[in-house]
Amino acid sequence: MTGAARGIGKAIATRLASEGAALTISDVNADGLDRLCGELEHAGAPRCVSIARDLSKEEGATALRDTAMAAHGQVDILVNNAGGGVIRPFLEHTPETLRQTIDRNLWTTIWCTRAFLPGMIERRYGRIVNMGADSVHTGTYSHAGYNAAKGGVHAMVTGLAFEFAKEGVTFNVVSPGGVLTEDLQAMMTDDPEVLAKYKMSVHPREVAKAQIPSQRFTEMDEVAAYVAFLATEEAGAVNGQIHSINGAQWML
Repeated sequence: MTGAARGIGKAIATRLASEGAALTISDVNADGLDRLCGELEHAGAPRCVSIARDLSKEEGATALRDTAMAAHGQVDILVNNAGGGVIRPFLEHTPETLRQTIDRNLWTTIWCTRAFLPGMIERRYGRIVNMGADSVHTGTYSHAGYNAAKGGVHAMVTGLAFEFAKEGVTFNVVSPGGVLTEDLQAMMTDDPEVLAKYKMSVHPREVAKAQIPSQRFTEMDEVAAYVAFLATEEAGAVNGQIHSINGAQWML
């Protein structure tokens, strides 16, 4: 499980642990990982092991795999949640911010998939769930660079599913729309200074009302529940798909 220290990643890790999964979690935030493992074990979850690494580098993904194998003996589920990009108008990006965005979202997913897939093929079983973004479809303002990265994550699963379906490994993308993360919760205020800090010209409540038919943002636990389903044995026929979770904001 990558990108687990906070937000959606933490919610997914908590859900998987509650369903009996022994976890190896990773993030660049070592303190957040330690706190989460402590919380999960205190709640009676199975073993939790953490490793802080930069997963945009091949050696980081390899270290995560080796740690997981040493702790648990095998890995049945990989959740590629590590991400986060520099969100800004396209021409305001620098070469460095574009590289950061691609590295954090696309390269982390590529390297971790390459690290864990051979073991799953050997056992002829595996579930790989990648976190995408519905902004790839909706074209949200200032998201062009981010969408380039997440679009690669979306596209990769179709090729992987086609290539490895006979090996018992599935590949899916969970693609959230607006999710009530800690950052978005902080924006749900009428304090103009806070809204200015986040450069919000329109209040998030108004965005939900205007753009989301359900008129609310998705809860992190709702995303986690869907990931947990895709990680089950029962989801074996669900493969190579992009699963939008968005309150009907965007539909095929």
